[in-house]
Amino acid sequence: MMHCPYCKSPAHTKSSRYMSEQVKERYHQCTNLDCSCTFKTNESITKVITAPLQEPVEDIAPVIAKERQTLGRYGSAFRSIH
Repeated sequence: MMHCPYCKSPAHTKSSRYMSEQVKERYHQCTNLDCSCTFKTNESITKVITAPLQEPVEDIAPVIAKERQTLGRYGSAFRSIH
């Protein structure tokens, strides 16, 4: 959360957009109605602390999709009469 540069009240993010893969621009508005300052910030990645472990492709188990199960229109209580 950012704070207003004038009154130091919390500010809500109104919108944001990526400037690049590692930089995001955010527009904020102060929650103090007497102030209502709007301002822009940049958020960026400065350092990766821990990178994800990379597994070899052949060691990754395939994901098997479960078949979808459905009941008849009237559920399992409905039995057709022949």
